[in-house]
Amino acid sequence: MLAADKGYDSHEKREQLRKRGIRPQFPKRVYKSKKHRGRPIKSDTPRFQQERCFSWFQRKYRRLVVRWERQSLVFDGFLTLATIHMWITKIILVG
Repeated sequence: MLAADKGYDSHEKREQLRKRGIRPQFPKRVYKSKKHRGRPIKSDTPRFQQERCFSWFQRKYRRLVVRWERQSLVFDGFLTLATIHMWITKIILVG
């Protein structure tokens, strides 16, 4: 499951996520000409958890927040390294 803002809502992105087996969990854009139909989306991931993750990256890994890398492969690599580094730090402090 992937939770995001309304800004990421598009038909193409939803299809790409579903092809990869990921359930998109972001609210649909509401246009003034259309009425909101259907049930409201239940947010499984609270907004503060997403913002807290961004703040962790901003504290030590500014390179990820600013996104200097032009290639997505390099960005994904740095993101993976930062996540592993945060996990190891948490494990060592807890254990």
